[in-house]
Amino acid sequence: MNKKMIIVLVMCLGVSDLACKKEAKTSAGKNSDPAISGALSSQAGKIIFAPESPLLNQFAVESVRTMEMPVNEISAPGQIEFVNGCVSFVSLPVPGRIDRVHVRQGDTVVAGQPLFTIDSPDADAFISDFRQAQATVNQARSALTKAKADSERAVDLFEHKAVAKKEVLASENERTQAQASLDQSEAVLVRARRRLEIIGLNESEAGQKVTVRSPLSGKVINLSITAGEYRNETTVPAMTVADLSTVCVTSEVPETSIRFIEVGERIQVELVAYPGEIFEARVARISDTVDPSTRTIQVRAELPNPRGKLRPEMFGRIHHSHPPRSMPVIPSRAVLHRGSEAVVYIERSRGTFERVPIRIGKASGDHVPVLAGLKSGDRVVVEGVMLLAGTETH
Repeated sequence: MNKKMIIVLVMCLGVSDLACKKEAKTSAGKNSDPAISGALSSQAGKIIFAPESPLLNQFAVESVRTMEMPVNEISAPGQIEFVNGCVSFVSLPVPGRIDRVHVRQGDTVVAGQPLFTIDSPDADAFISDFRQAQATVNQARSALTKAKADSERAVDLFEHKAVAKKEVLASENERTQAQASLDQSEAVLVRARRRLEIIGLNESEAGQKVTVRSPLSGKVINLSITAGEYRNETTVPAMTVADLSTVCVTSEVPETSIRFIEVGERIQVELVAYPGEIFEARVARISDTVDPSTRTIQVRAELPNPRGKLRPEMFGRIHHSHPPRSMPVIPSRAVLHRGSEAVVYIERSRGTFERVPIRIGKASGDHVPVLAGLKSGDRVVVEGVMLLAGTETH
């Protein structure tokens, strides 16, 4: 071998050695990320690690199991209110001086029980109006009796050709007018008697006090009058009586969930005042309209209140779901959300993981029901999910 060939061979070996070192350096730089240095491959949603990779110690895997989970669950804010027809705002029927208050706030009353009495000059005026109407009726009856007699006499005289026909017509006209006057006066008398009945006055006595009675059985929950004061307002409530043996809970349910609840179904009620205690109610009415500002529909449910624990204006939440159904569940920490998509990583074998899209339901505690994409027995990653997601992005 001559000297020139030896020099060329040495130069080629040097260039080859430099190229090998450069490639090794570049390769080392690509695999410097500890999250992927142990992965043999990552493509098409499948990630493979060497069986002896130390990264496998960072993953925890659990089998998909089956549990009874609520279906189509609804949860919405609620508020206790009076049941329609079970509350009465009692006001003064006539202006006057409060003579006596027979009850106190918080008292239990029965329908027809006296609440308070009023000394009012209007009471005497109403009795006077009734008696005047009664006298007018008596006068109208007497006038009608006379008109009937005159009409009969005129007819008799006309039959004997003692009077002209116009006399008969005139008497009949007077009889008709007398009958109309009687009808009108009797209507006034009925109205005057009805007014006395509503106020509770006896038509035969003067100087009576007006007694206001409870329209229903229940409790006096508000009282704003005292004995001795004079009141002109007949539209402002003097007290409120309510039957609280049954109360109502109202809730604004989103329109997207209203299809899951029907009239007659039972719902559960939780109140801020009684944490941990569940009350059961029955849906009585679902509104026919949607609130355009909140996109909600009002639901009213009635619930018994035998011990009086539930008070109007209490706040809480209502809950409703259809009978539980057996379905696959996984821990919520196993689910990775990518926009509107939910995915999990399934362990296919030792060191082999695959990304799988799933459809999930509403979480219950730490568990999420799986509606599609998994079956019982599948092994899903519950720890190290973000590490696998990071491996896929490289």
